[in-house]
Amino acid sequence: MNQSKFDVLILGAGAAGLMAAIEAGRRGRRVAVLERAERPGKKILISGGGRCNFTNLYTRPDHFLSANPHFAKSALARYTPADFIRLVERHGIAYHEKTLGQLFCDGSAQQVVDLLMRECLDTGVRVFLATAVGEVRRDDSSGAFTLVAGTDAFTASALVVASGGLSIPKMGATGFGYDVAQRFGIPHEPCRPALVPLTLSGEAHTSFHDLAGISAPVIASCGKRSFREKMLFTHRGLSGPAILQISSYWSRGDSIRIDWSPEKPVLTPLREPNARRDLLTLKTTLRAQLPVRLADRLVDVAAPRSWTNHDLDELERRLHCWTFMPSGTEGYEKAEVTAGGVSTDALSAQTMECRSVRGLYFIGEVVDVTGHLGGFNFQWAWASGAAAGRAV
Repeated sequence: MNQSKFDVLILGAGAAGLMAAIEAGRRGRRVAVLERAERPGKKILISGGGRCNFTNLYTRPDHFLSANPHFAKSALARYTPADFIRLVERHGIAYHEKTLGQLFCDGSAQQVVDLLMRECLDTGVRVFLATAVGEVRRDDSSGAFTLVAGTDAFTASALVVASGGLSIPKMGATGFGYDVAQRFGIPHEPCRPALVPLTLSGEAHTSFHDLAGISAPVIASCGKRSFREKMLFTHRGLSGPAILQISSYWSRGDSIRIDWSPEKPVLTPLREPNARRDLLTLKTTLRAQLPVRLADRLVDVAAPRSWTNHDLDELERRLHCWTFMPSGTEGYEKAEVTAGGVSTDALSAQTMECRSVRGLYFIGEVVDVTGHLGGFNFQWAWASGAAAGRAV
């Protein structure tokens, strides 16, 4: 067996893993990154429609879900969007703000991968591609970790697990990081798809599935959380930014509430003196604020029994609090991220090191920290990667 010794081993050449490698390499550490895929940063390459929404200017801890909502604060404060923007600018990558603080490359996501690989090269980091680790061992006496990949064995005193979550399995996502955690007795929170389209069934699916492709600006709510963005109908149910955002807070059995006309009354024209009150006028009124087919369908489904003020009040209320009961999600195949993961109670918020296993670190999506849509998950990858890279 071929033996190689390093100071730091990193499992995964994604955003978090490469950032950790760069920071460790800058400190003179001998770093090896082991990636099972044949190319690095595969998830980076498909992000943001191929342009990589690499951070968000308005990153704050309340844009993240975790069993411990305070855990991400330290890492996010010590590696900010401004830090990554400086790195992007140093490499001459042009970028723009699309909306709501979301920053995208003007060119392609390949530029971000090239940036990370150039930084790895400049700091002496070695990246081993097409290297599938089959076994993880730890020497009880020395504490050193050994990763076995085929006929190769890699040994180091520090192991950083940056293998990602379960989302988008066609890109090679696996649960290997959770297996490593289990191997060393590290607890984890239950995993679930997040930032994922929701599915409908029964009457709701029958009523709306043929509107696939139609979108509208809405407020989508679940419990106490709300997001004001666009919603998109699909053949299977609901999607679009508003739904992806709220899906991270949805659990089976919960309803989703939709406000079709945020902060604006819908039925005012029907309340004018001498106004006609009939289905045609109602459809005309809704068409002024919503796509025609959607407006007509809402009228078909929720036409008032009569045209009294009371019934108009009820319809107005329903249009601002339209309820869907999703039957499920489209699963990890369509989920942008995985919620849940390695328990933050087991990790140091400053370094990402396991409290019970010296030299073992978990970063990025494999940890129970999940960002909102819009560049927040990349910022968590950079921040958690930087925290571990500066500590190993």
